Amino acid sequence: MAENQLLFPLRPPTTTRVVANLVRERGIEGLDEALRRADQATYQEVTCRSALNRVRGMPFGWTINPYRGCTHACHYCYARRYQPQFELDSDDQFSSVILVKTNFVDVLRRELASPRWMREQVAVGTATDVYQPIEGHYKLTRRALEALADFRTPAGIVTKGPLCVRDIDVMQELSRRSSCTVYVSVPTVDEEAWAKLEPGTAHPLQRLRAVRQLRDAGIDVGVLMNPIVPGISSHHAQLERTVKAIAAHGAAFVGANVMFLEGGTREHFMKFLSREYPQLVDGYQQLYPRKYAPDAYRSEVRAMVDLLQKKYGLSRGTRGAATPDRAANQPRFSW
Repeated sequence: MAENQLLFPLRPPTTTRVVANLVRERGIEGLDEALRRADQATYQEVTCRSALNRVRGMPFGWTINPYRGCTHACHYCYARRYQPQFELDSDDQFSSVILVKTNFVDVLRRELASPRWMREQVAVGTATDVYQPIEGHYKLTRRALEALADFRTPAGIVTKGPLCVRDIDVMQELSRRSSCTVYVSVPTVDEEAWAKLEPGTAHPLQRLRAVRQLRDAGIDVGVLMNPIVPGISSHHAQLERTVKAIAAHGAAFVGANVMFLEGGTREHFMKFLSREYPQLVDGYQQLYPRKYAPDAYRSEVRAMVDLLQKKYGLSRGTRGAATPDRAANQPRFSW
């Protein structure tokens, strides 16, 4: 045997491109190094070339996402449409095949250390939930927040994961050095709507208890009632229970938007609707001929939420995130 011959051949680094090629050629079975955990999801470790992602037309200039895919499995999630980039479908594979960027924090620190970095606002978790359960194992989000604090970079964190309270100490440090705002997503406290729409998430009241803990620790934290789902979580009584619960848990602010449907998310959601709420299918086909519901419908729902926010003394807005325009009319729609 030649002295330089290896006992085991070296494999190239596993990147998202490698993953896409393997899935295209052999399906999920091609990810033979992926780890299947007790939650029945498959976790594929990958390396990334960049951590900071430049975005345009948003209230923030940059995003970071240490994971792709999300076991929260929310049926309305707009990030489902990104999965085909990796040759994965936007249905079950969105929530059952999770890509983990193992070198993410090292790459992020290198980018933050660049003299060209201007300490612009960074949105943490826009194409995945950075506090989905696997974060408890990898701690990529915690280490990323430590990096942002070290380089005095302001951040806004969006999550449905109560695990965020683990990192209160880091959030406090980031708040001292720059700024840190946490947006906890609680679209509804309605039990049936939550169980159907967000099957892999923590209970809404558990998320609101996290809001209280963060608030008591001095963190700037509010709630996003995003998305309000027509006919499922949009009834006045549901909205009022949700706003009342948000106020009771001390949120500093609240924002709300009606669901939009685009790309793979639309196809997935309509299949979900046909299965769970077939009586709503015709109405949705009329309400969503395009990405957004009609302006009139969205304005009426926002007006309803505005009135409830005033009733329960909640501040309107999302601290730099996109906020809906105020509606002038009273609600008319039954959804």
